[in-house]
Order: sequence, then C-alpha cells, then structure tokens
Amino acid sequence: MVAETTKAAVGLRSERGAVLGSLMLATALVALDSTIIATAVLSITESLGGFAQFPWLFSIYLLAQAVTVPIYGKVADMVGRKPVILFGIAVFAVGSLLCGLAGSMLGLIVFRAIQGIGAGAIQPMTMTIAGDLYTLTERAKVQGYLAGVWAVSSVAGPLLGGVFADYLGWRWIFLINLPLAAWAGWMVWRHFTETAPRHRQRIDVLGAILLTLGAGALILGLLEGGQAWAWSSPAGIAIFAGGGAVLLLFAVVERRAADPILPPWLFTRRVVVASSAISLLVGALLLGLTSYVPTFTQGVLGASALVGGLTVGALTLGWPISASQSGRVYLRIGFRRTAVLGSSIAVLGTVAALFIGPQSTIAQIAATCFAVGLGMGLVASPTLIAAQTEATWSERGVVTSANMFARSIGSAVGVAVFGALVNSRIGATGTPSPETLAEGVHLVFVAVAAMTVVMVGASALMPGRTDIGR
Repeated sequence: MVAETTKAAVGLRSERGAVLGSLMLATALVALDSTIIATAVLSITESLGGFAQFPWLFSIYLLAQAVTVPIYGKVADMVGRKPVILFGIAVFAVGSLLCGLAGSMLGLIVFRAIQGIGAGAIQPMTMTIAGDLYTLTERAKVQGYLAGVWAVSSVAGPLLGGVFADYLGWRWIFLINLPLAAWAGWMVWRHFTETAPRHRQRIDVLGAILLTLGAGALILGLLEGGQAWAWSSPAGIAIFAGGGAVLLLFAVVERRAADPILPPWLFTRRVVVASSAISLLVGALLLGLTSYVPTFTQGVLGASALVGGLTVGALTLGWPISASQSGRVYLRIGFRRTAVLGSSIAVLGTVAALFIGPQSTIAQIAATCFAVGLGMGLVASPTLIAAQTEATWSERGVVTSANMFARSIGSAVGVAVFGALVNSRIGATGTPSPETLAEGVHLVFVAVAAMTVVMVGASALMPGRTDIGR
C-alpha cells in the first residue's frame, strides 16, 4: 500500500504536493479532452469529410472508456495503481498522436477509441490513488483540487479548441496532449511511490471479455439508438437483446470465477450500491445540463456559443467550491446527512430550472446551474469517499471503478432519455424554432428534476456514521 504519513497538510506545497500535482495533470488530460474537441467539429469535418459520422467521435470514446474502467480497477487491486495509471497515460498519448495524424474520419474514430481505452485507466486511478494516500479527513479537500481541474477545463477546453481550430489547425487539439502526457507520466513515475502487495491470481479474462462485449453493446445501443438506427428496428432490438444475454452469461461466469472482475460482494455492501446509484444519477444529470443548457441559451435566447458554455460552466464552478468544503460537513454530520443535504440543494436548483423560459436571463440560468453544482459537490465526492474508506487497499480500485462505471452508464442512459424527450417536441428533421426547442429542453429539465428527487432517496441509503472504515 502507499506509505502512510501523519502530515495533515494538503496542497501543492505540502509534502505530498508533487503527487497531488501529478494526479491533477493526469486528470487534466481527460478533462480537457472531454471539452476541447467540441468546438472543432466543423474544422475536422471540413478537412476529413464524414460530417454524418462525427457523433461517433464522442460515442466511441465514451464507450471505450466505460467498458475498460472495471477491468483497470481489478488489475490495479492486483498489481498496484502506478503501473495502471502509467499504462493509461501512455495509451492515451499514443491515441492522441494517431488522432493528430489521422487522414480520414474512420481512422480518427478508431484512434479516438484508443484514447478512450487510455482514459479508462486515468480517471479512476487518480481517485483511487487519492483514496490510498490521503486520510478520510483530507480526501474531500483533495477531491476539491481534482474537481477544480474539471472546472478550469470546462472553460479552457472550448477556448483552446477554438484557438487551435482557427489559428493552428484542428490536429493540435490532439497533439497538445503529447507534452501534457509526458509531463504527467514523468510526475507520476518520479514522485508516486507505492509498495503494493502483489497478487498472483489469474486475471479473469473470460469475465473481462464478456463484460466488455455485454456492457459495450448496451452502452452503444443507448448512445446511438434513435440516431444511427430506430429504437424498434431489428438492429436496435438485436443490440439490446444480445448485450443483455451476454451480461447474463457474465453474471453466471463471475459467480464461479476465482477472482472475478466485478466481485459479487460489490452488490452486497450498502455503501457501494448507494454510492454507485448516486454516481449513475450524477452522470445522467451532468449530461442533461451540460448538453442542453448551452443549446437553450443559443437556440432560444440567441446567445453565442461562448456565452452558452460559460453559462453551464457555473455548474462546474459551484461543484469544486462545495466539494472542497464537504469534508468538514461529513465529519460533523455524517455521510448520509451530507449526501441528503447536497441532493436537496440540487433539487432546489433543478426545480428552479423548471421556470426557465424564453424570457429568462443568462444570469438566472447561470445561478440555477451554480446551485446544482453546489449540491453535486456535497453528493458526488462524499459518497465516493465513503465507499473508498470502507474498502481495504485490495478492494479500493474495484470500488472506485464501479463508481466510475456507474457514472458512464448514467451518461449513456441520459443521452438516450434526454434525446428522446427533445425529439418528441422538435421532431427528427429540420431546424427547430426557438419555441419548440424551449419545449423540448423544458422536458429535459423536468427529467433532471425528477432524477435529483430520486437522488435524495439514494442518499438516504448512505451510512450515517462518521467513523466509517479505518
């Protein structure tokens, strides 16, 4: 396990500051990549063609990331975190280089999948290492630092993407990852030291293959259903039926496996189940707001793309503010009350979103997003920390990965649900009028509000004690 320290200082200038800096750099790779490409879609398609295929640049990345997360979590519990995160950074860098050199849209889509495979290791490992290195009291502040990276990236990503696309060429959107990956990899290699208990168990290869195929099919069906094919089409039915059958076979195999990828005990621990359910809802909620708030501000209020991005950026501003202070809250009132408090604040924010309409101001929408972000910071970080704290070192990787996997599933479900709601109002073809677009996005806000109410219930299942785990 990671060497323990009695130092209470947390920050970039503390004794463990170099490790924290390396985790922030690694997180920045994934965070920037999630936003920087969006502003360069037109430049990419003008260069490579294949405009109808560009949604796959996002879908394939999310798919590859989601299905590999549980596998990385299990491997990290067997061989340690350091080799897994270094592998992820290396694969992400290779994928970025290939994306920057891509000569066709098909090639770029394939190379984005390689990037996603690398990202599947980076994001859960940064959170797992933080769980290993820092005490319960310190973890919330560390999560605040990592959340701050996402906040900065949510603003810097679109700006950098626009600058690269307009002045340097879209390929630099991917090539910029190379020096960042080299820096992050060197920082992790140089400063992060662990003495991991090495396990000689055989990797559950069959389980890994079945999970990848089954979960991949379902996520792909959710991401592309209603777009690449109709929900009720033979292709749509086949992919869901096939994915479900493979996952049933996966469940049978895992019950008999000596060292399963997703151990059955994950589903018997209340804190893990509750935190994963919350993470799933968080994934869907974030997808709904980050996708449709900018759409509303541009299509209904007539704001620019930059203003739309900055408006929803208020959500990622409120998040790290409350996440950095959540440690004081859950140490005083417990994980359950903290999560219920945060989800209740999120309910207030999403209910306020129901009153957003064509006469609303940018400030009103930004304030609503900020309130939701404040609530999420008191929910997402404490519930993950609670699950990590109750796990031993040899379990923490798979627990963290299960949480991240649930969030990816939530995002995929959100794509399907919110897309169907909006299309029910604007139709499948043509450019919607501001009025019909407002009606469609309003349905998204209704669904998001309902999800936060469900999140209150899931939060009530969290453990109430403050002395959870070690």
